[in-house]
Amino acid sequence: MQITKACASLSRGELVIYPTETCYGIAADATNPSAVSRLLKYKGDRHRQVAIAVSDRFMAQKYVSLNEMASNLYQEFLPGPITVISNSLHKLDPRLESSTGTLGVRIPAYPIPLLLIKEFGRPITATSANTSGKKEPYSKDDWEKYTTPDKQKLVSLFLDAGKLADRPTSTVVDTTLNDPAILRQGELILPTLSHNFTTTSPATTQNFATELTHKYLPLTRRFPLILALQGELGVGKTQFVKGVATELGITLNISSPTYTLMREYPYPAGPGLAGPNNLPARPGPIGQSKYSGILYHLDTWRLSDPKELESTLHLKSLLKSGNIVAIEWAGKAAELLKAYEKDVPILVINIKEINVNTRQITYAFSTPEWS
Repeated sequence: MQITKACASLSRGELVIYPTETCYGIAADATNPSAVSRLLKYKGDRHRQVAIAVSDRFMAQKYVSLNEMASNLYQEFLPGPITVISNSLHKLDPRLESSTGTLGVRIPAYPIPLLLIKEFGRPITATSANTSGKKEPYSKDDWEKYTTPDKQKLVSLFLDAGKLADRPTSTVVDTTLNDPAILRQGELILPTLSHNFTTTSPATTQNFATELTHKYLPLTRRFPLILALQGELGVGKTQFVKGVATELGITLNISSPTYTLMREYPYPAGPGLAGPNNLPARPGPIGQSKYSGILYHLDTWRLSDPKELESTLHLKSLLKSGNIVAIEWAGKAAELLKAYEKDVPILVINIKEINVNTRQITYAFSTPEWS
């Protein structure tokens, strides 16, 4: 009876709170722009990406394109507490997608949302029922305690299953990269996912950096981007920044800022945005759209105290939408950078020397879109 009532509410463009295998989530009809607007008004934090929940893989494939990695994750881990990011087929409200045109999909393992989706016949949103900056609710009492009366009025129905077990939120995996990237680590641990890349020359290190920048550059429309570079002296951190500059269309020589502490390179880039090795830009939204800002290249090697990143280099003032801040020897400032995780996308890049020419590069990515 409650499921039927919830379906009726969703059909009217209303919001319904429902239990999941993690915390309580909030559902809107993902095919209804008015319902999505209502959801975003409730959440109050426009920059975070919203996943959808579907009943099965067949429904998922109506809205996303599944590559081999995504297919394997669906087969091995879904239904379950994992959100799989794939390239969107752009059939839903674009506000549910990331800035790179991807869409997160979940198949819940909890019976109530599965029944709800099957009876409703369309995907629902799969985001936690907390409002911006508030605690995820594991009970109705939690929700009432941390949600303002005005926000509560936006919700038509609460499917109350009592107090849920206090579990982490879902693991989020981006399958649109050459190797999958865990954007948020939840209850489900995926230890076999590799983020290792091997380069065999400074040029291939630069090319890898160019490709990685190309992937994440659209985030700079809404955020600054921090590149936290780690590795021993001479391992290729500056070569990596050269590759970043190539993607931004910067033609100035990029040199180490060890003695100057910081260098800056403004970049207006658009239809002429350079690709690898200064070839023309790739076709698609990135090459056709304008990006502008400043590439800041920082080095903490000579800083006696990591706090000088703020007191001397004024890091906070550099973190504006469009700007990219590449920090060499970032490990020295790990604790300081952690404070920015909820507001700024951060790529942590580790470069390790294997031999004279070969480098192993690993990276981890965190983004406010999935915080």
